[in-house]
Amino acid sequence: MPKKRSGGGLTGTQQAAKFLGVSVLAGAVLAGIALPAAGALGLAAKGTVKGFDEIPANLKTPPLSQRTTILDAKGGQIATVYSRDRTVVSLKDISPYMQKAIVAIEDSRFYEHGAIDLKGVLRALNRNAQSGGVAQGASTLTQQYVKNVFVEEAGDDPDKVAQATQQTIGRKIQELKYAIQVEEELGKKKILENYLNITFFGQQAYGIEAASQRYFSKQAKDLQLEEAAMLAGIVQSPSRYDPVNDAEEATKRRNTVLQRMAEVHDISQSEADRAKAIPVKLKVSKPKNGCITAVSGAGFFCDYVREVFLSDPVFGKTKEARAKVWNQGGLTIRTTLDPRAQQSTQESIKDHVYQTDDVATAVTMVQPGTGKILAMGQSRPYGFDKHETQINYSVDQKMGGSNFGFPVGSTFKPFVAAAALEQGKPPTQSYPAPFKMPYPDSIPTCTDKPWRNQGFNLENENESEVGPYALKEAMAKSVNTYFVQMIGDIGLCPVVEMTDKLGVVQGNGAKLPVSPSPLTLGSTGISPLVMASAYATFANRGTYCTPTAIESIRTADNKSLEVPKSTCEKAMTERTADTINELLRGVIDSGTGQEAGLQSRDNAGKTGTTDERRNAWFVGYTPNLSGAVWVGSPSQQVKMENIRIGGTTYGKVFGGQVPGPIWRDAMTGALDGQEAPPFNRVPIPDAPKAPEKPGKPDDKPGDQRGQGNGGGGDGGNGGQNPFPGISLPPDLIGGGNNRGQGNGGSNGNGGGGNFP
Repeated sequence: MPKKRSGGGLTGTQQAAKFLGVSVLAGAVLAGIALPAAGALGLAAKGTVKGFDEIPANLKTPPLSQRTTILDAKGGQIATVYSRDRTVVSLKDISPYMQKAIVAIEDSRFYEHGAIDLKGVLRALNRNAQSGGVAQGASTLTQQYVKNVFVEEAGDDPDKVAQATQQTIGRKIQELKYAIQVEEELGKKKILENYLNITFFGQQAYGIEAASQRYFSKQAKDLQLEEAAMLAGIVQSPSRYDPVNDAEEATKRRNTVLQRMAEVHDISQSEADRAKAIPVKLKVSKPKNGCITAVSGAGFFCDYVREVFLSDPVFGKTKEARAKVWNQGGLTIRTTLDPRAQQSTQESIKDHVYQTDDVATAVTMVQPGTGKILAMGQSRPYGFDKHETQINYSVDQKMGGSNFGFPVGSTFKPFVAAAALEQGKPPTQSYPAPFKMPYPDSIPTCTDKPWRNQGFNLENENESEVGPYALKEAMAKSVNTYFVQMIGDIGLCPVVEMTDKLGVVQGNGAKLPVSPSPLTLGSTGISPLVMASAYATFANRGTYCTPTAIESIRTADNKSLEVPKSTCEKAMTERTADTINELLRGVIDSGTGQEAGLQSRDNAGKTGTTDERRNAWFVGYTPNLSGAVWVGSPSQQVKMENIRIGGTTYGKVFGGQVPGPIWRDAMTGALDGQEAPPFNRVPIPDAPKAPEKPGKPDDKPGDQRGQGNGGGGDGGNGGQNPFPGISLPPDLIGGGNNRGQGNGGSNGNGGGGNFP
């Protein structure tokens, strides 16, 4: 016995045969497309059913793309991002007025026919014959839904979208076959629910919930009659009937919907007339999409989360697979961002560096022992206008950062000290450390080919800085010649091995060059996130943890996704880490970082300033929080001398002078109310006191003085380059991942020089 359809009375194949037979014999139109006696699929009246049955009926309904919500560690919303702004809701959460309005205007016999409406087809044929063209189509809501599924599956691929919407008989007959399948599998209510969730309502709103929020700032379940009628009218032509841009045309269309609802007895004529008399009253909510909308200056962190998702294999084996999951959306991503730390970071940045200053600052905080990124901010906001940027100064190029990072100066010296201590050097190690000296003639590397000097010198910042110095005083005063003598003593390989364990790489992801300048005095560009994570190892008593930004992810159907985990490995002994902590406490207590010190809790850190003061750093930590602060010109073109920053004029900028106070204020707020655990103390004997020398201790513009082109300076050696063969392009900083602005160089004179 033939299978009966509610409202249709015939099986799917019988409906198709009858429809195709009527269409073929009449030289008909299916949804405005001429159907010849022998169509593109060779379906003549004879053999119609057989040909139709051969079309595959395996419609795969893709999950609807929805907005993704990014949350901080406390559950507060940072931003929403989406490929398509959509929130899927059930039919019970959609106003009955909306359900009736869309059916009345798009397919008033929806509940009476099957997948196709034969009466509608004949009506369309008659109307089109009278007009001599295509005046009316005959697609049912079910057929429209199937077409929207094709469009949704095409995503943002223009070729696939064109294929999904092509007006060919083959496509239309395929839609018909799928529509019959959908009717049999879903039923009318589910089809209506799916249709209202998938269809486009203009103004970047997909689905009725997003449309209701966009135009009226309310949920779909709360739509009134006149509001529902207006939204139902938009569907036919979202651009033509857009109430935001053409209220008059939208009102006419709304009234047409209201009248149609009265004609099919969904509402009375008096209800329709009353609703028509109400002016269109919009309460538009602008689209809020993307990291540019993030709160508390967290746009760059938001973008970092996106980059993690798109690059980590845990979310898909290929880049295309990961992008598909991201664009599909519907995710709730809880991140590691601590709202208190982020707010404190942004407040400190605004207090010390203005958005319009010639230089910028970037601040990143990491939790020792977990690798969790707790704060990430910078003085130039996320955006496209003047004094805004999409480049994240805190991270590496592959994650949306600058092309090469920024030279770190003397903040690199603790890595050298840690390597020396691991090699058995005592914390009381002393070197002559004269004011000026030649680089060692030869320094061992990790291969059988040593690094060799070509007769060039380096010097300290002040002529008063003349050794001998022990490690404690040399670290506090940041004595360049001391640490070059130390690396000459232990060789380059221990430093290479140490920085590898600490995850220290250049901003472009490459390993550090194996030569004294980058491996002693910080001439190489490195990102603040890398520096904060490396210093967190000292706070964590020698165990390095990879940085992580995502705590958990749940899908739209409340399933949990696997997320990347921080991996922690021992980089040095606890004794070495404790000794470094003690040394860096001295930097804050009596050395170059005195302006950065925190009150009432143990803290340690190191200053850094590169040649010509193009970059200034402070990287420091407590036992439970590590933070890195960089200040400089993203293009590396600004020498920070006689410069106004944050409303204050500075003759010369030092790492302890501008970055230090930024770090101090940001950390103070981030740690407010938290425990203040102590470092594990290691006594380091003071060296015998020498006669007091004139001059004020300061951190060095600490790539190599007198060395030509290191870390942004031309030094005092006539621009000579003692370490040829390592060059940087003129677009050293900016433009990572094609995010805009790329200019300037960070070597000797703003471009064209060589790093040793």
